[in-house]
Amino acid sequence: MPDDTLLIEARDLLPEAIDRRRRLHQRPEVGLDLPFTQDEVLAALDGLPLGIRTGEATSSVVATLDGARPGPTILLRGDMDALPMPEDTGLAYASELDGTMHACGHDTHVAMLAAAAKLLSARRDELSGRVVFMFQPGEEGFHGARYMLEEDLLEVGPLPDGTDSPVTGAFALHISSMFRSGTINLRGGTLMASSDVLRIVVRGRGGHASAPHQALDPIPVACAIVAAIQTMITRRIDVFDPAVVTVAHIKAGTTSNVIPETAEILGTVRAVSERTRTRVHGELRRVAEGIAAAHDASVDVDVELGYPVTINDVSYAEFAGRVAGDLLGEGQVTTMRNPVMGAEDFSYVLDRIPGSMVFLGGTPAGQDPRTAPANHSTKVYFEEEAMVKGAALYSAIALRHLGVDPSN
Repeated sequence: MPDDTLLIEARDLLPEAIDRRRRLHQRPEVGLDLPFTQDEVLAALDGLPLGIRTGEATSSVVATLDGARPGPTILLRGDMDALPMPEDTGLAYASELDGTMHACGHDTHVAMLAAAAKLLSARRDELSGRVVFMFQPGEEGFHGARYMLEEDLLEVGPLPDGTDSPVTGAFALHISSMFRSGTINLRGGTLMASSDVLRIVVRGRGGHASAPHQALDPIPVACAIVAAIQTMITRRIDVFDPAVVTVAHIKAGTTSNVIPETAEILGTVRAVSERTRTRVHGELRRVAEGIAAAHDASVDVDVELGYPVTINDVSYAEFAGRVAGDLLGEGQVTTMRNPVMGAEDFSYVLDRIPGSMVFLGGTPAGQDPRTAPANHSTKVYFEEEAMVKGAALYSAIALRHLGVDPSN
């Protein structure tokens, strides 16, 4: 069959995908418990020749499609959760729930992966091996992928004929308004940064604001620590293996004439290698403890580990780029020069299985990717037409991984 067959069939499914995406957009759910979203996924998969498992600790859905012949297994992932933030898009299908919004496009991911399940189910007789569809909750900081791995996501067992079918590849895509609509953007190696939470509590001695010499003011100490962190990043960390530390919240005191006992610093730590990630953690402790000691204060430093670095297998990223080029045309595929400093819990999967994640451009028509509202903005929205290419690419990656050439 010609390359454009998948695109034609994906386009035929677009109205259904749009309806599903908009229902999810109106009813966004946050975290690991997504009952409405899970029901939508199960309804989308109903009637397809799939084995279905639902999560015990989360609202995950794992669907498996067994091919007609023995072969390996590929995993396709779509995350499902929204963000705890308001929506200001003015769309007719905007969120109906105050303070909750699908601001990262996960509603489109669900719709695209469900469409891919239909496309691949129709080709079951061509497949040698198995496809696992991973519908994942809790990507936005809740470690949903890790929970699914702990619930044996990758333990798929033998095919019905008893043949082993290990998971040998994993693929995910993420829509983004920072790329031209319908394009595929990827790179081998580090794609996205790690993300950890930094908490520092500076402990001084409270007193009257008129007599600071009789107290031990933690606020100047906290300010010195914040400034020193930025100097540490530029002078202690390799510029070619970078990190970013952003202090986003400082809290101290209750009124104008009282020196408080403590000052709290809250921020985020990001790195593009585990080596630099570990080093930055140590440097943060050294800087904070050293500055506090110089002021005769004490300090508690806590770094809460978040998502690891998202690292694409180089050969699999090249494979994904070739498949995307064959499907969409080489001009629609771009190799990214640099990683993105956001974080992703698909990193947990890629730490176990060779695979790749790519960005699907979703800039709305008439907007410039450089200035369009970005993912996580209250005003972000995506070009729904791009879902045609996303659903087709999910399918093409699976077909090629399982030995089917979509161009034949």
